Amino acid sequence: MKLPLLLAGAMLAVSAFTAQADVRFGIMNESYPPFFAKDASGQWQGWEIDLMNAVCDQMKEKCSIVELSWDGLIPALQSKKFDVIWSSMSNTVERSKIIDFTDKYYNTPSTLIGPKDQKPGATADDVKGKTIGIQVSTIQSDYFNKYFAKVADQKTYQTLDEAFQDLAAGRIDYVFGDSLALDAFLKSDAGKDCCAKMGDVADDKEILGAGVSGGLRKEDTELKTKLNAAIAAIRASGKYDEITKKYFDFDIYGAK
Repeated sequence: MKLPLLLAGAMLAVSAFTAQADVRFGIMNESYPPFFAKDASGQWQGWEIDLMNAVCDQMKEKCSIVELSWDGLIPALQSKKFDVIWSSMSNTVERSKIIDFTDKYYNTPSTLIGPKDQKPGATADDVKGKTIGIQVSTIQSDYFNKYFAKVADQKTYQTLDEAFQDLAAGRIDYVFGDSLALDAFLKSDAGKDCCAKMGDVADDKEILGAGVSGGLRKEDTELKTKLNAAIAAIRASGKYDEITKKYFDFDIYGAK
Protein backbone atom coordinates (compact mmCIF):
# COMPACT_ATOMS: atom_id res chain seq x y z
CA MET A 1 0.00 0.00 0.00
CA LYS A 2 2.85 2.38 0.81
CA LEU A 3 4.61 2.10 -2.57
CA PRO A 4 1.65 3.29 -4.69
CA LEU A 5 1.13 6.13 -2.25
CA LEU A 6 4.80 7.09 -2.48
CA LEU A 7 4.65 6.93 -6.28
CA ALA A 8 1.51 9.03 -6.32
CA GLY A 9 3.16 11.58 -4.05
CA ALA A 10 6.21 11.71 -6.30
CA MET A 11 4.01 12.19 -9.37
CA LEU A 12 2.19 15.03 -7.68
CA ALA A 13 5.49 16.64 -6.75
CA VAL A 14 6.70 16.40 -10.35
CA SER A 15 3.41 17.84 -11.62
CA ALA A 16 3.63 20.72 -9.18
CA PHE A 17 7.22 21.44 -10.23
CA THR A 18 6.30 21.33 -13.91
CA ALA A 19 3.41 23.74 -13.38
CA GLN A 20 5.73 26.22 -11.70
CA ALA A 21 8.63 25.82 -14.15
CA ASP A 22 7.60 28.66 -16.46
CA VAL A 23 9.87 31.31 -17.97
CA ARG A 24 9.65 34.41 -15.80
CA PHE A 25 9.97 37.74 -17.61
CA GLY A 26 11.12 40.72 -15.54
CA ILE A 27 9.75 44.13 -16.51
CA MET A 28 9.89 47.60 -15.01
CA ASN A 29 7.00 48.28 -12.64
CA GLU A 30 5.87 51.48 -14.34
CA SER A 31 4.13 52.34 -17.57
CA TYR A 32 6.41 52.70 -20.59
CA PRO A 33 3.98 53.11 -23.49
CA PRO A 34 3.68 51.93 -26.14
CA PHE A 35 5.93 49.08 -24.99
CA PHE A 36 4.19 48.14 -21.76
CA ALA A 37 1.51 49.60 -19.50
CA LYS A 38 -1.31 48.30 -17.35
CA ASP A 39 -4.90 48.54 -18.56
CA ALA A 40 -7.87 49.43 -16.38
CA SER A 41 -8.05 45.87 -15.06
CA GLY A 42 -4.40 45.85 -14.03
CA GLN A 43 -3.23 43.61 -16.87
CA TRP A 44 -0.02 44.37 -18.75
CA GLN A 45 -0.39 45.26 -22.41
CA GLY A 46 1.69 46.86 -25.17
CA TRP A 47 4.11 46.03 -27.96
CA GLU A 48 6.71 44.35 -25.73
CA ILE A 49 4.03 42.30 -23.97
CA ASP A 50 2.58 41.13 -27.30
CA LEU A 51 6.08 40.19 -28.46
CA MET A 52 6.72 38.31 -25.21
CA ASN A 53 3.52 36.32 -25.70
CA ALA A 54 4.49 35.50 -29.28
CA VAL A 55 7.95 34.38 -28.16
CA CYS A 56 6.45 32.17 -25.47
CA ASP A 57 4.01 30.62 -27.96
CA GLN A 58 6.88 29.96 -30.34
CA MET A 59 8.92 28.29 -27.58
CA LYS A 60 5.81 26.44 -26.37
CA GLU A 61 6.56 27.68 -22.86
CA LYS A 62 4.32 28.96 -20.11
CA CYS A 63 5.44 32.47 -19.16
CA SER A 64 4.81 34.88 -16.32
CA ILE A 65 5.69 38.50 -15.50
CA VAL A 66 7.65 39.75 -12.48
CA GLU A 67 7.52 43.51 -11.80
CA LEU A 68 10.44 45.45 -10.31
CA SER A 69 11.90 48.93 -10.32
CA TRP A 70 14.15 49.69 -13.29
CA ASP A 71 17.35 49.88 -11.25
CA GLY A 72 16.48 46.58 -9.53
CA LEU A 73 16.14 44.50 -12.70
CA ILE A 74 19.74 43.36 -13.11
CA PRO A 75 20.28 42.54 -9.40
CA ALA A 76 16.97 40.61 -9.38
CA LEU A 77 17.97 38.68 -12.50
CA GLN A 78 21.28 37.75 -10.89
CA SER A 79 19.52 36.59 -7.71
CA LYS A 80 17.19 34.42 -9.84
CA LYS A 81 13.94 36.20 -9.03
CA PHE A 82 13.12 35.83 -12.73
CA ASP A 83 14.77 34.47 -15.87
CA VAL A 84 14.95 37.19 -18.52
CA ILE A 85 14.79 40.98 -18.50
CA TRP A 86 12.18 42.02 -21.06
CA SER A 87 11.95 45.72 -20.42
CA SER A 88 13.38 47.83 -23.29
CA MET A 89 16.92 47.31 -22.00
CA SER A 90 19.71 48.19 -24.42
CA ASN A 91 22.59 45.77 -24.91
CA THR A 92 25.61 47.88 -23.93
CA VAL A 93 29.29 47.13 -23.35
CA GLU A 94 29.01 47.85 -19.62
CA ARG A 95 25.90 45.73 -19.07
CA SER A 96 27.41 42.88 -21.09
CA LYS A 97 30.19 42.64 -18.52
CA ILE A 98 27.56 41.63 -15.96
CA ILE A 99 24.82 39.81 -17.88
CA ASP A 100 24.29 38.25 -21.30
CA PHE A 101 21.79 39.34 -23.95
CA THR A 102 19.61 37.77 -26.62
CA ASP A 103 19.66 39.02 -30.18
CA LYS A 104 18.08 42.46 -30.46
CA TYR A 105 14.34 42.79 -30.89
CA TYR A 106 14.18 46.54 -31.57
CA ASN A 107 16.38 49.61 -31.82
CA THR A 108 15.60 53.33 -31.63
CA PRO A 109 17.59 56.57 -31.20
CA SER A 110 18.04 58.56 -28.00
CA THR A 111 16.31 61.93 -28.11
CA LEU A 112 16.01 65.26 -26.33
CA ILE A 113 12.65 66.97 -25.89
CA GLY A 114 12.01 70.45 -24.48
CA PRO A 115 9.55 73.36 -24.43
CA LYS A 116 8.06 74.33 -27.78
CA ASP A 117 9.74 77.74 -27.67
CA GLN A 118 13.18 76.17 -27.16
CA LYS A 119 15.56 76.28 -30.12
CA PRO A 120 15.95 72.74 -31.55
CA GLY A 121 19.28 70.99 -31.20
CA ALA A 122 20.82 68.03 -29.39
CA THR A 123 24.53 68.83 -29.06
CA ALA A 124 26.59 69.99 -26.08
CA ASP A 125 26.43 73.56 -27.38
CA ASP A 126 22.63 73.37 -27.53
CA VAL A 127 22.22 72.23 -23.90
CA LYS A 128 24.87 74.50 -22.36
CA GLY A 129 23.71 75.89 -19.03
CA LYS A 130 20.50 73.81 -19.06
CA THR A 131 19.08 71.14 -16.76
CA ILE A 132 18.30 67.77 -18.33
CA GLY A 133 15.91 65.26 -16.76
CA ILE A 134 16.96 61.62 -17.15
CA GLN A 135 15.70 58.36 -15.69
CA VAL A 136 18.22 56.88 -13.26
CA SER A 137 20.48 53.98 -14.34
CA THR A 138 19.83 54.42 -18.06
CA ILE A 139 22.09 54.60 -21.10
CA GLN A 140 21.05 58.24 -21.46
CA SER A 141 22.53 58.98 -18.03
CA ASP A 142 25.83 57.42 -19.16
CA TYR A 143 25.68 59.43 -22.38
CA PHE A 144 25.10 62.63 -20.42
CA ASN A 145 28.17 61.94 -18.28
CA LYS A 146 30.35 61.56 -21.37
CA TYR A 147 29.03 64.35 -23.60
CA PHE A 148 27.02 66.88 -21.58
CA ALA A 149 28.25 66.83 -17.97
CA LYS A 150 30.79 69.64 -18.44
CA VAL A 151 28.22 72.10 -19.78
CA ALA A 152 24.83 71.09 -18.33
CA ASP A 153 23.20 69.77 -15.15
CA GLN A 154 21.52 66.39 -14.79
CA LYS A 155 18.43 65.76 -12.67
CA THR A 156 17.65 62.08 -12.25
CA TYR A 157 14.25 60.47 -11.74
CA GLN A 158 13.02 57.02 -10.79
CA THR A 159 10.46 57.22 -13.61
CA LEU A 160 10.15 59.10 -16.87
CA ASP A 161 6.67 60.24 -15.86
CA GLU A 162 8.22 62.29 -13.04
CA ALA A 163 10.63 63.89 -15.52
CA PHE A 164 7.78 64.69 -17.91
CA GLN A 165 5.84 66.39 -15.10
CA ASP A 166 8.81 68.60 -14.25
CA LEU A 167 9.37 69.46 -17.91
CA ALA A 168 5.73 70.43 -18.40
CA ALA A 169 5.89 72.56 -15.24
CA GLY A 170 9.06 74.34 -16.40
CA ARG A 171 11.25 72.98 -13.60
CA ILE A 172 13.76 71.46 -16.06
CA ASP A 173 14.78 72.38 -19.61
CA TYR A 174 14.91 68.98 -21.32
CA VAL A 175 14.08 65.32 -20.93
CA PHE A 176 16.52 62.85 -22.47
CA GLY A 177 15.42 59.30 -23.26
CA ASP A 178 14.41 56.74 -25.84
CA SER A 179 12.77 58.39 -28.83
CA LEU A 180 9.63 56.24 -28.85
CA ALA A 181 8.87 56.72 -25.17
CA LEU A 182 9.39 60.47 -25.52
CA ASP A 183 7.29 60.57 -28.67
CA ALA A 184 4.43 58.90 -26.78
CA PHE A 185 4.57 61.73 -24.22
CA LEU A 186 4.62 64.39 -26.97
CA LYS A 187 1.42 62.89 -28.37
CA SER A 188 -0.32 62.89 -24.98
CA ASP A 189 -2.57 65.72 -23.81
CA ALA A 190 0.10 67.02 -21.42
CA GLY A 191 2.95 66.71 -23.89
CA LYS A 192 1.42 68.14 -27.05
CA ASP A 193 0.57 71.41 -25.31
CA CYS A 194 3.99 72.10 -23.83
CA CYS A 195 6.77 70.36 -25.59
CA ALA A 196 8.49 69.33 -28.82
CA LYS A 197 11.33 67.18 -30.08
CA MET A 198 14.71 68.92 -29.96
CA GLY A 199 16.58 66.23 -31.88
CA ASP A 200 18.35 62.86 -31.73
CA VAL A 201 21.81 62.83 -30.17
CA ALA A 202 24.83 61.61 -32.14
CA ASP A 203 25.15 57.83 -31.88
CA ASP A 204 27.71 56.15 -29.63
CA LYS A 205 27.22 52.39 -29.78
CA GLU A 206 29.55 51.75 -26.86
CA ILE A 207 27.19 53.72 -24.61
CA LEU A 208 23.83 53.60 -26.37
CA GLY A 209 24.23 49.95 -27.28
CA ALA A 210 23.53 47.63 -30.18
CA GLY A 211 19.78 47.51 -29.71
CA VAL A 212 17.19 46.42 -27.17
CA SER A 213 17.49 42.77 -26.18
CA GLY A 214 16.44 40.31 -23.51
CA GLY A 215 18.83 40.23 -20.54
CA LEU A 216 19.98 36.85 -19.23
CA ARG A 217 22.29 35.31 -16.70
CA LYS A 218 25.53 34.33 -18.45
CA GLU A 219 25.11 30.67 -17.56
CA ASP A 220 21.62 30.39 -19.10
CA THR A 221 22.87 29.46 -22.56
CA GLU A 222 20.02 27.04 -23.29
CA LEU A 223 17.38 29.70 -22.63
CA LYS A 224 19.33 32.20 -24.76
CA THR A 225 19.36 29.75 -27.67
CA LYS A 226 15.61 29.15 -27.35
CA LEU A 227 14.82 32.87 -27.14
CA ASN A 228 17.01 33.72 -30.14
CA ALA A 229 15.40 30.97 -32.20
CA ALA A 230 11.93 32.23 -31.23
CA ILE A 231 12.75 35.86 -32.09
CA ALA A 232 14.15 34.77 -35.48
CA ALA A 233 11.11 32.59 -36.20
CA ILE A 234 8.67 35.39 -35.36
CA ARG A 235 10.59 37.75 -37.64
CA ALA A 236 10.58 35.21 -40.48
CA SER A 237 6.90 34.31 -40.14
CA GLY A 238 5.67 37.91 -40.30
CA LYS A 239 4.29 37.80 -36.75
CA TYR A 240 6.76 40.49 -35.66
CA ASP A 241 5.49 42.87 -38.35
CA GLU A 242 1.89 42.02 -37.48
CA ILE A 243 2.47 43.00 -33.85
CA THR A 244 4.47 46.11 -34.75
CA LYS A 245 1.79 47.50 -37.09
CA LYS A 246 -0.62 47.64 -34.15
CA TYR A 247 1.58 50.27 -32.50
CA PHE A 248 3.91 51.87 -35.07
CA ASP A 249 3.82 53.00 -38.68
CA PHE A 250 7.54 52.31 -39.27
CA ASP A 251 10.07 49.54 -38.77
CA ILE A 252 11.40 49.73 -35.20
CA TYR A 253 13.63 46.69 -35.63
CA GLY A 254 16.01 48.34 -38.06
CA ALA A 255 15.86 51.89 -36.72
CA LYS A 256 19.15 53.66 -35.99
